[in-house]
Order: sequence, then structure tokens, then C-alpha cells
Amino acid sequence: LAGGTPEQSAEAGAIALKNTLGLVCDPVAGLVEVPCIKRNAAGTANAMIAVDMALAGIKSLIPLDDVILAMKEVGEALPASLRETACGGLANTPSAQSIKSTLNLELDS
Repeated sequence: LAGGTPEQSAEAGAIALKNTLGLVCDPVAGLVEVPCIKRNAAGTANAMIAVDMALAGIKSLIPLDDVILAMKEVGEALPASLRETACGGLANTPSAQSIKSTLNLELDS
């Protein structure tokens, strides 16, 4: 971790993971392109910021192991429609449904 200690790595992990706690998975047309690619880019920036914060001595009040347990709890609490089923969130918008219909027509051709 950029010359940091194992403890700083854990701090960065806790900070970064807390910033994504509760993020839904709502792929348009069931594909991992929209909005996933852009969320992955934001996740990369989030990770780099968390590293900078940890290297600067900022600590997470909640340790990484607890954050991981919280992530599991939140993930299990999310409705199935928001857990990579393409049934809720952005995947359920009129625009996304139109994209899905267009893709299905192209695949059927």
C-alpha cells in the first residue's frame, strides 16, 4: 500500500468499504456495463482517496472486520430486486427497459 503499514492498509480498506456500504447492483438489461463500469471507476477513485487518508493518519472508527460484517448484513437486507437481478433501481427505469427491449430484438435477429 504505497509504502504504508498493514494497519494502514486495513484502515484504507475500512474507509473505502464504508463509502460503498449499501450500494445497489442494478445492471441495465442484466449486463455488467451500465452503470457498473462507471461505478467501478468511482470505486477506484474511492480506494485511492481512502489510501491517501490512511497514509495521512486518518483512522476509521469502525475496524475493517466490523465493516465487512456490516457489508454482509446490509447486502442480505437489500431486496432481491437490488442484488444483481436487473429488476430494480436503474435497471427498472423506462430508459433501461427500452435498452433491454432493443438488445433482445437484436439478439433474436
